[in-house]
Amino acid sequence: MSTSPVVQHDPPPIVACTISRDVQIFDLLIEDMESALGDSWGDLSFEDAAAFLAQPEARALQFVTIAMDSQDEDNLDRVSEIIAAAKAARIKVILIAEDLSPGALHKLLREGGDEFVPYPLPENELARAIERVLTIDDSVQSSGGNAKFKATGDKSGVVIPVHGLAGGTGATMLAVNLAWELANIDPKDPPKVCLIDLDFQFGTASTYLDLPRRESVLEMLTDTAAMDAESFMQALLTYGDKLHVLTSPTDMIPLDMISPADITRVIEMARVNFDYVVIDMPSTMVEWSQTVLEAAHVYFAMIELEMRSAQNTLRLKRALQSEDLPFEKIRFILNRAPGFTDLNGKSRVKRLAESLGISIEVLMPDGGKVVMQSADHGTPLAEGNAKNPLRKEIMKLAKSVHEVNMAAAADAKA
Repeated sequence: MSTSPVVQHDPPPIVACTISRDVQIFDLLIEDMESALGDSWGDLSFEDAAAFLAQPEARALQFVTIAMDSQDEDNLDRVSEIIAAAKAARIKVILIAEDLSPGALHKLLREGGDEFVPYPLPENELARAIERVLTIDDSVQSSGGNAKFKATGDKSGVVIPVHGLAGGTGATMLAVNLAWELANIDPKDPPKVCLIDLDFQFGTASTYLDLPRRESVLEMLTDTAAMDAESFMQALLTYGDKLHVLTSPTDMIPLDMISPADITRVIEMARVNFDYVVIDMPSTMVEWSQTVLEAAHVYFAMIELEMRSAQNTLRLKRALQSEDLPFEKIRFILNRAPGFTDLNGKSRVKRLAESLGISIEVLMPDGGKVVMQSADHGTPLAEGNAKNPLRKEIMKLAKSVHEVNMAAAADAKA
């Protein structure tokens, strides 16, 4: 008979749970949960989930995955209760859906779902969704839990689109860095700034700030009639606890899939909740481009000292003026402008403006390789290259915009 003690191994802590009508229906989910978490997860039925999530021991959970198919559409109220219980316990919610209607999915995302993954699960997509929700959670905790402020609806924000009139002119670079500079322009009373990426196909604002893209963005954009302030704020991500960002959707979608009415609602929702709304525009003109132009207080057009920009500027000018649209709102910004001592280059800039019949109001210097390096690292220029001449010029532009806005606000009060 052995007298050696029996070694008892404590089971691994449960950090996540699947919640479904019957998890055996979702065999791929079981495999992916085991792959991602080993034995550190459990399973709950719809009947038991809400009660368990209200218990103190549920607070150890980092996230839950709620798996549904078309048979669960009649049970959405119970699923909503489970989501509410999870959010009350500060637990992230990943929705796994097979053949669920867009309306039902949108309702659940609006009520607190953090991520959506279709079933059957694409390869590695659950692992990526888990990483995204936990990354978002970490960013909130690291900023003291205040990364997202509550929508107030009492603002009258300045709308500033940025449009590149040729590929590679630096429109996204300007939009991202201008938004960040505006968010930091007044340390004592920082403005609330929202950056919106409307380039639904090749938008890279999220890359410039190292933010994940979320399925909930497309859900919100395709049902803006049901959008409220809460669902809009939930679709935003936060960079540095100061800048709120609506990224482009995860997947490439047609630019005309979103209607002018949708764009109007999104801009208005941002405008009434933020002091500044910076919009990164696609280079292509679409039906709702007019919507953005008419909503804009000032519309920045990025060009360079080359033939593509000149030709496209003429095309844009003719198109807007032929339709009686407000071309005068456009302010032209020359990127990679000649240096201070380059007299020949300055002469070329003057001739370009005269030949196009425009005024080039801002000259942005070439920021060099560090601009691309900052983008690759997912940080604004101010964070890693504060003394860069391009960053200094963008900071000046932000200061000018803010001063004009403050003066206008003071006049309105007088």
